[in-house]
Amino acid sequence: MLAPEPFFEPRGTPFSEYHRIKVLGELGYEVDLVTYPFGRDISMAHLRIVRSARPPFIRGVRIGPSMVKVLLDLFLAVTAFRRALMVSYDAIHSHEEAGLLGAVLSEILGIPHLYDMHSSLPQQLQNFQYSKSPLMRGLFERAERKMIDSARVVITICQELQDSVVAVGAGDRSFLIENVMGGDMTRAEEDLAVAETVRRDYGIRSDQPLILYTGTFEEYQGLDLLTSAAACLAKSCAEARVLVVGGEPAQVERARKVADATGSPMVFAGQRPPEEIPSFIAACDILVSPRVSGTNTPLKIYSYLRSGRPIVATDLRTHTQVLTLETAVLVLPEAESLAAGLLRLIEQPGERQVLSDAARKLADTRYSRDMYVSRTAAAYNMLLGNQDGNRESYEGVHA
Repeated sequence: MLAPEPFFEPRGTPFSEYHRIKVLGELGYEVDLVTYPFGRDISMAHLRIVRSARPPFIRGVRIGPSMVKVLLDLFLAVTAFRRALMVSYDAIHSHEEAGLLGAVLSEILGIPHLYDMHSSLPQQLQNFQYSKSPLMRGLFERAERKMIDSARVVITICQELQDSVVAVGAGDRSFLIENVMGGDMTRAEEDLAVAETVRRDYGIRSDQPLILYTGTFEEYQGLDLLTSAAACLAKSCAEARVLVVGGEPAQVERARKVADATGSPMVFAGQRPPEEIPSFIAACDILVSPRVSGTNTPLKIYSYLRSGRPIVATDLRTHTQVLTLETAVLVLPEAESLAAGLLRLIEQPGERQVLSDAARKLADTRYSRDMYVSRTAAAYNMLLGNQDGNRESYEGVHA
């Protein structure tokens, strides 16, 4: 498995890789994960982590396209080729841009390739404002097409990506497997004492309405929108607080200064271990996802659906592939609209319960762990040769 990210770090693609590896172990597979020289080691009996060498003077890598990432990918390729010469593998499973490396290795070794498509590479240029060059976009589009064409199986993680794979003629070998485990690595039962402890730790009274944001601070996540909305909300509900979990220290400091300057009632917890996130969710009244761009469904949405807490999210494709008006409050990506949606749920506890119940039902019926495992098994059956029977099995599960 080729993972061009720091593994493990508590963010999108590494979470997805973690859960993919965990389920592959349950299905009886052994995985050699070739990844970057950064991240926290994870112990699983069926997993061997093989880290590439660290280039001089590089101690980390930010999310999104960068020249540092290009250099790290070159070192990753060297490590992958070395492993391929040492070990006889049955298949290659690549993530993100390592799909290009997977395509090359597949041709050289004569073994099947599975491309795990977490995002559109051309769209990343826009989301991270890396480049507006038509030439660069064209190169990314050609690279992505090569990854899809080379793969015996393509896994997509949201409907938008699945539609794009179908559009290029690969629908008969693609599997839509949403990241239904989301960002939680362990599940915690709801505990009032735990919730009270979280609130006490951050100076929030038990009777104060508490809104929770978890995630990175990248621009597309909409943290600036949330900050402005919190300032608007404070005018109507002075007791409300927004607890923000995530962000690098420098990003948190900048966000705190902006919040203080605008009068936003925001409390910043910084990055917390993944296993603590259920405790933060238990402590809150409302969950918010203020994304302003992109089309991939945030991993946290699937955890949010199961949480027993109502969701307020922007009415964009990134959310509406999964959320509906029956399962969440969907608002325009504008500060006033987001603030109004939050206030509506603060003032209507009955609606909070209705939305939470509907969200949990959706998670149980369409986004369950059993479906995730079944679809992963189906994808691997096709990858390793059991194509016909496997596709029929998958269609039954998907329906």
